[in-house]
Formats: sequence, C-alpha cells, structure tokens
Amino acid sequence: MIQKDPELNSFFMAGFECSDHLNRSGIRINLRKTTEHDIRVSQDYQLLNNAGISVAREGICWSEVEKEPYSYDFSRLIPFYKAAEEYGIQIIWDLCHFGFPDDLFPTHPQFSNRFKALAEEFCLFHRSHSSQPLWVIPINEISFLAWFGGENKGTVPYTTHTGWEMKYHLCKAAIQGIHRIKEILPNSIILLAEPLIKVHSSEKDGAAAAREKHAYQYQAADMILGRICPELGGSENLLDFLGVNYYFNNQWNDKDETLIWPDPEKKRMPFSELLTEVYKRYKIPMLITETGHMNDLRIQWIQEIIQETEVARDKGVDLRGICLYPIIDRPDWDDLTDYHHTGIWELDAKMDRIPVHSFLKTIKRFAEFYSDRKKKKPA
Repeated sequence: MIQKDPELNSFFMAGFECSDHLNRSGIRINLRKTTEHDIRVSQDYQLLNNAGISVAREGICWSEVEKEPYSYDFSRLIPFYKAAEEYGIQIIWDLCHFGFPDDLFPTHPQFSNRFKALAEEFCLFHRSHSSQPLWVIPINEISFLAWFGGENKGTVPYTTHTGWEMKYHLCKAAIQGIHRIKEILPNSIILLAEPLIKVHSSEKDGAAAAREKHAYQYQAADMILGRICPELGGSENLLDFLGVNYYFNNQWNDKDETLIWPDPEKKRMPFSELLTEVYKRYKIPMLITETGHMNDLRIQWIQEIIQETEVARDKGVDLRGICLYPIIDRPDWDDLTDYHHTGIWELDAKMDRIPVHSFLKTIKRFAEFYSDRKKKKPA
C-alpha cells in the first residue's frame, strides 16, 4: 500500500488496556482511566523506554472523544503525543476498542457514517500533532466483538444469534474508515487485529463442524480484503499488517470445551502452525497484536510464544513483532475490583506501578536480543 516497507521501532510492543464499552451490567467502563494510564502516560512511557520497548498500542476511546454526533474532542490525547515524542515511542492507535457512543450500535443505520467521520477527524488531529505516519487499527477484534455482543450478551446490543450481522456491519464501517484514512493520510499504516483460534474436533464425526467453526475467524479479514461480500468495498490492498491476538484459552473443541495450557499431553496445535496457516492464507506481514498470561505463568507463556514465533519465522512467516497485552495489570470488565495479575507492572492501592521483576528481567533480555539482531540485519 505504501512505497516503503514500514518498520516498527522495536520487536516488542506494549498494549495498554483501553476498553471503553458498556459491560455485561450496562455500565460504561474506561480501563485507561481505571488504571490511571490517562494521567500517568509519561511515567508509563518512561517505564517502556527503560524496558527496551518503543511501540505502544493505545485506544482513542470513541465513547469519550465523540461528545455528540459528529462533534469531537481529542484534547485528552495530546499528553500521549507529547510523551511519545519525549521517549521515542511509536503509537499504534485503535479507533474502536469495543466501545462506541451511547446512542450507537454496529447495526445502527448511522454506525458506518459516524465511524467514517471519526476516522476523518482523528486523521486531521493526528496530522496537526505528529509528523510521524499514522499507525492505526480501525476496529479491534471484529470477530470477538461480533460474538461478544451478538451471541454472548456481553455488550451492546446484548443479543444472541446476530453475530454474523454485527460482523458484517463492523466490517462495513472499518472498510469505509480505511478508505477515508488513506484519502487524508496516504502514508498511514493500516492494521487488522483479529483473534487467532483453533477449534478441535472432539469426535471423529465432528470434524466438519469443527472446521466450519474454525473458519469463522477468517470472515472479517476476508470481508475487508474483498474476498467475500464484495458489496462492502473491500480490497486486497487495504491492509499493511495482519495482527493476531492469542491467549491461553484460544483453543477449544466443537463442544466449546477449552483445551488447557500448559499442555503436557500435546492436545493443542502448536502456535507456530497456527501462524503459518494464517500467513499462507493471506501473505500479509504479521504481528502478534495481543498475548499474555497471568500470575506465575507469565514467563513460561511468553517463552513459549517467542519460541513458536521463531519456528514460524524459520518456516517463512513474515512476522514483525509481539505485543504484550496488557503491559500493566487490569481489572475484569464486569468486576472492577478483580485484577488479573498480568503484565510487567502490577498496581497497588494507589495505582503505583509495581514491577514483576522476574518478568521484567525476561522481557528486557529478549528485547536486547531482538534489538541486537535488528542492528545486525543486512541493509
């Protein structure tokens, strides 16, 4: 899409939890505020800098910046731009990370128009506050959001059996937003971040059903790339990177039973094989846009992810980076008192950042390795 192959400032990326949706109880959450990242961004970026991480995933929080239909206030994002410049952090922005204004839902007749307008205004804001190309994920995890709100009653519109319809309209909005972004900022870098899953067959006669469910994960990318539903205006040249979000519970069987991790019995498909499957399908440069684990399993998880990433790269997968998500501990969406004990830094009662030293040491070691390898790469 762009003349020069875009590069990330570091192989490791830091994802700051920025969900701002209505939760299962109909309560608006904003985890950027809950974790005080909104007022501690300079401190947080300094921590990243010290850890050898120079890329951050952030969200603009659509529900917060659109004060009324087609009226926007992005001023709360200015400290992010200032801190990024001070500490050399490259930001990947999510325009929609599960949340949208109170009067909207994906199948609303004005949803795509409102999203396109949001994309346009944010491009103008970015252009006035940064000389760097805009890296942007239009709508985070379309497939998950469609399932969460359209099948699982987890957020707006709190329905079941409407997942496909939600996915269709979310892709419609994303496609229109991407076209507008490229019109205003032709050198912008567009990413898609979708869950990477594996659905296994629990019985021999369940193989067909498992394959069908497994293939659902590709529908959003296929729509945006114009491979299905061409009436939406998708095209093969709309994406610069394909991001995959992968966690310990992303493999299950056709009975919706999660395959446990760690996996001593080797029932799960190796992560490297899943990455290879996706890359062969799309042949688009890839990122792991979210991954992480909790408590004492954090180090073991990231070591396995890195090992499997190296296997995939040796097989020819063009994978450019790994995003640790969340980089700072976060509470549960439906119980803001229940923290997950994840990330490099946990939070105390005062919201101070408490490093998990063993994990931080591991990440710094790998960050130095990838930095040295990049320096040695032939021009």
